[in-house]
Amino acid sequence: MDNEKLIEIAMDEMEKSYAPYSHYLQAAALEAEDGTIYTGCKVENASYPMTASAEAVAFYKAVSEGKRNFRKIALVGGSEGKITDYCLPSGDSRQVMLEFCNPMTFEVILATSPEDYKVYALEELMPLYFGPKHR
Repeated sequence: MDNEKLIEIAMDEMEKSYAPYSHYLQAAALEAEDGTIYTGCKVENASYPMTASAEAVAFYKAVSEGKRNFRKIALVGGSEGKITDYCLPSGDSRQVMLEFCNPMTFEVILATSPEDYKVYALEELMPLYFGPKHR
């Protein structure tokens, strides 16, 4: 799928976010190697460490359905649902990505719109990482 379409899917998912504490809505669209798309939205909890990021939700949905290989993910987010800047994945979420993705080839797309986005290899966002290769 082209990056612009993946971004549009993520943007459509934002309204499903549950963020009553931070008011920062976040969504992701994850493409598996077979082309299947999995979406995720941020789910906050009063016990803040239990909050799940959009990208983690997308990965957990995909993994729970048997997927283990992925191409790319598009991330969007913003305060009160207004996308004004790039939404960066947290360190925890980057670690989730590293568990299932080749850090040199997996693409992380940070977008403010389908026309305004940046693409990074996961390795660029998580240098000197600890991952499955260290088992």
